[in-house]
Amino acid sequence: MTIASNSLTEAPAESRVTAGVSQGDVSDFFALLKPRVMFLVVFTALVGMVVVHPDVNPVLAFASLLMIAVGGGASGCLNMWWDADIDAVMTRTRKRPIPAGKIQPGEALAFGLTLSAGSVIVLGLASNWLAAGLLAFTIFFYVVVYSMWLKRSTPQNIVIGGAAGALPPIVAQAAVTGHVGWESVILFAIIFIWTPPHFWALALVKSGDYERAGIPMMPNVAGPDSTRRQILAYTILLAPLGLAPVLYGFGGLAYAIIATIGGLGMLALAAQVYRLREGEPAMRVAQQLFGFSILYLFLLFATLLAEHGLGFFRPVMG
Repeated sequence: MTIASNSLTEAPAESRVTAGVSQGDVSDFFALLKPRVMFLVVFTALVGMVVVHPDVNPVLAFASLLMIAVGGGASGCLNMWWDADIDAVMTRTRKRPIPAGKIQPGEALAFGLTLSAGSVIVLGLASNWLAAGLLAFTIFFYVVVYSMWLKRSTPQNIVIGGAAGALPPIVAQAAVTGHVGWESVILFAIIFIWTPPHFWALALVKSGDYERAGIPMMPNVAGPDSTRRQILAYTILLAPLGLAPVLYGFGGLAYAIIATIGGLGMLALAAQVYRLREGEPAMRVAQQLFGFSILYLFLLFATLLAEHGLGFFRPVMG
């Protein structure tokens, strides 16, 4: 397989940015921040805060969450700058601001670097430098380790690179407590193990896109059958791991119920993905797993937020 190089000259001519001319507006620059991913970053970071410190100073919480959001957006912006060539040949990404010709690559790079530096410095001044250092590491890991190295070199890109997306609860806990505890580490582990079945389900559906872009996703390298086995294996790990907050005393009865039902739903869909190998039914169930995995993670974290931040329920233990 030929891995795509990071050169905009390889993108289709109609998707290149006119040299020296910016056609983008505020909405295009906002799109560079990957707002849906940024929302997930803020949401998981908020839960990382409240499970250990529900009475945190609201000004500190707001400032910390804002800088974590900006840092997450900066990572997305720099990822789009680096991946502009492959975004141009993938159907689900070709309308992003750079391949669509709305933002120049240099503008995106400058924007991302400015937001990265600003978010780290402001978080350090507003909270503490441990949290700032962890945010800097998160940005570095996503942009350099994942985007620039792993994504184009190994089918384990999503597995290892998933650490970046799992770090926000740890950064948030450090921001309000000055240290890293087991609560945020457990939340990190849940997101980390959730990432492979979530993204590989999508990769099964979009394997043609990844093939055209030269990205060595698992279905394109190890094959669909191996990917299905690995999806099932990770889901078998994920289902009991989702109950870890209950065992460690910061997940209540409502969380236990949601995690159990959601885990069983993930297992049922992963088993179907493993069983159905060909045709439209196989693609449909993979798409269903991808969609359900988003709902599953959201409900886990939303329930923890309700139990701690909103005070609806008390934890089973502790």
